[in-house]
Amino acid sequence: MTKTGAQLRVARNAAGVSLRAMAARTNFSKGHLSNIEAGRRTVTPDVVLAYERALGDAVDRRGLLTGMAATVVASTSVTELIKKGFTAALRGGGSVDYWQNRVEDYGQQYMTCGADMLQQQLAADLVVLQQHLDAPELWECAARLLTTFGKTTGDTDEAVSWYRLAALAADRSEMVGVRAWVRGRAALALAYEGARLATATELADQALAIDDKPSVGRLTALVARAQAAAVHGDRTNALRLLDDARRVFDVAGSHDRISDFTVPEWRFHTFASMLLSRLGDPTAVAEQDAADRTRPPELIRFATHIELHRGLMLAKAGDLNVGKAYARAALNRLPIDKRSQSLRLMLAEVDQVAT
Repeated sequence: MTKTGAQLRVARNAAGVSLRAMAARTNFSKGHLSNIEAGRRTVTPDVVLAYERALGDAVDRRGLLTGMAATVVASTSVTELIKKGFTAALRGGGSVDYWQNRVEDYGQQYMTCGADMLQQQLAADLVVLQQHLDAPELWECAARLLTTFGKTTGDTDEAVSWYRLAALAADRSEMVGVRAWVRGRAALALAYEGARLATATELADQALAIDDKPSVGRLTALVARAQAAAVHGDRTNALRLLDDARRVFDVAGSHDRISDFTVPEWRFHTFASMLLSRLGDPTAVAEQDAADRTRPPELIRFATHIELHRGLMLAKAGDLNVGKAYARAALNRLPIDKRSQSLRLMLAEVDQVAT
């Protein structure tokens, strides 16, 4: 039995709640919760928060989630994580303005920094922030940081657990914009990678239901739905959804900020390039050229995305060996610390193109 699973069982028993009743309260199956408590399955953040909602003070949520953050960050020692967290805490928990500025910093760093470095910084900040979630704006900050943290994990299943926690945090904020953004961004992350498409579609549909006005959340949700359709070979719906996304982009797109929280012109061209390359559509070339023309030069990781799209196009056109070699060479030119899970999965997609 894992320590966290055991703590959940102790808290449930202390509250006098049966496993069957807990399943009814949390909407998880009795068997799943039994496996979690017994350590046969990994504890995920959404389960911890579900226990917290059902049991209240009987669950030490902060302690449990701090432990989870520490175990995820395998590339840094727990002592270093604790040191960073307490150093920040001793300076004070930080005002809403402070955390909003931290979120903006991470949005910018995500575009240029490697996942390992970003993950270490995020984990330390999340350890502090979770102790001070006493305002809707701070739940909004937590939701955005948890989404970004999920993108740094390098494992799709692990990422999904953090995306779901981010969605719960966003719901606590009761802010429509962040509730839609978290789900849309998570859906796009999965669908762009061609991973967990059912989950991507679920999250995208939630975002679209939450916000019917033009927004970045709605935009990314539509692109996610389009990418999922393209992976399934549904050309008609993929192109229709891309057109819907383009109309939202015309209203909600940004022009000058380099941040994961915005979608400027070059980034939309990149989304469209991925989708059209998956379909083997020759109009992908125009999107690729437009992305290269409008993208800031320092964003070399995203330049590699376009090069892999070109490799995918070559493979789709029948030049399998040329396309695969082109894509692999493009990824090899990128410094190792700049490579991402998205790029690795994209290369795998090129390699899997059949004759």
